[in-house]
Amino acid sequence: MTSSSANPRWSDLRLRLISASVIVPVALLCIWAGGSAYRLMILLVSIGLVYEGAAMAGLSWQKGARNWRGALLLLWPPLGLLLAMKGEWRAALGLALSAAIFGAAQWACVAVASLGGLSLLWLREQPGTGALPVLFIILVVIASDSGAYMAGRIIGGPKLAPSISPGKTRSGAAGGLVAAGLAGLAVAGCSGQGGLAGGAVWGMILGCAAQCGDLAESAAKRRVGIKDSGWLIPGHGGLLDRFDGLLAAAPLAALVSLAVPGQVFWTALPVDILGALLHPFFPSFSAFSH
Repeated sequence: MTSSSANPRWSDLRLRLISASVIVPVALLCIWAGGSAYRLMILLVSIGLVYEGAAMAGLSWQKGARNWRGALLLLWPPLGLLLAMKGEWRAALGLALSAAIFGAAQWACVAVASLGGLSLLWLREQPGTGALPVLFIILVVIASDSGAYMAGRIIGGPKLAPSISPGKTRSGAAGGLVAAGLAGLAVAGCSGQGGLAGGAVWGMILGCAAQCGDLAESAAKRRVGIKDSGWLIPGHGGLLDRFDGLLAAAPLAALVSLAVPGQVFWTALPVDILGALLHPFFPSFSAFSH
């Protein structure tokens, strides 16, 4: 028996660990540093996400193919991010919506990359919050994935969505939400920004959003008959495979942050959100929410 046939799983695990040992420190450094390093990371990831998503939507990237359409798709999210970096957030959102001219399937991949990237950029560049909001979301999503995996393995039970993802269980989903809530509580407690209860609640809410993003990506892959969204991360598959939950949670957190400018989003109370929603119609209402 050869070593390659004896340890096929170890070979894959080793590749995954090597990739993670390179990617994770670099990503954390960019998030913590902010500025140009963080912006460049978001730009590159958005291009990779569209590359994978467009391929899933049926666009061929084979050499020699007429890929002028693909080139436009790849440029769409970075152009929106560049507008946002200039402070033109509304124009950036409008550009993301205008990608509907490419058709529903390819617009979906552009919209996911654009909204995810814009949200992560917005959260990192808000004054007074630093890297905390982005780190909160990342840790919550990781906790949700890990908690769901462990609870599903230990408890098992009925499937969550067998027609979409046969491996996911209801117990796993519940375990993921609990783990996400605990992670949110821990980050809020260590941040010094307060909002412990909000950290737990918003951790669970974002954990739920992350699980929905995971299921949505699983449904898309099942529909086109593939196992991984791509190969850009050795040993891990594609960017969409790793960031599906983050791409669903980040836009929700960015929306919530609008209700509490200058503060971390998990301190938002229901009255803050209601005030932000009613402000265009009843400007005086927001005064009572603070």
